[in-house]
Amino acid sequence: MTDTLPVTERSRLRRLHERGHFDRDTINAILDAQPMCHVGYVMEGRPYVTPTLQWREGNHVYWHGSSASRALRAQKEAEVCLTVSILDGFVLARSGMHHSLNTRSVMLFGTAFKVEDPEEKLTKLGNFVNQLYPGRYETLRPDHAQDLKATTVMGMEISEGAAKLRAGGPKDEDEDYALPIWAGEIPVRMVVGEPIPDPRNLEGVEMPDHVRDFRYL
Repeated sequence: MTDTLPVTERSRLRRLHERGHFDRDTINAILDAQPMCHVGYVMEGRPYVTPTLQWREGNHVYWHGSSASRALRAQKEAEVCLTVSILDGFVLARSGMHHSLNTRSVMLFGTAFKVEDPEEKLTKLGNFVNQLYPGRYETLRPDHAQDLKATTVMGMEISEGAAKLRAGGPKDEDEDYALPIWAGEIPVRMVVGEPIPDPRNLEGVEMPDHVRDFRYL
């Protein structure tokens, strides 16, 4: 496995090439920072995009859903496109043309596969929970056979794609810097609120560290 993904006709940036990154470290960092993703696929000749949660294990990315999902059945052994995006800020320029966004994003291409082995699927789902809330899966009641039957886990090798990043202030045309117009950045960040206990929690059940210390992005 190389440290960078190959630049392909699908993954290369047509413009603003400096924003493109093909190294695995950058791609993996964005995937690990943002579990929310969108999976694009074709079903019955029509394009669809489904929002879901993803997690990375080594050189593969995984997502899951209901075994009754038509979308997941359509994705099996089919070409899909998985994207992750993080909004870091709004960029205000001195012309409408040069307003922009500071973002980190990844777009991956590949053939999706279904995790068929029950033990492997159980391990993947445990890894998914623990990546979000370290150590939580081991504290939960064991999954029933029906839980696993009702859940499909899909995966894809990280072998084609790119990250795209933008940071910093506006880039105006030289003559526009003389205009009396405010320009700059409005940073954006995701804020995690205080946990809200379920009113049906048993008396004496303490909030675990993985809840108290939860961090996002």
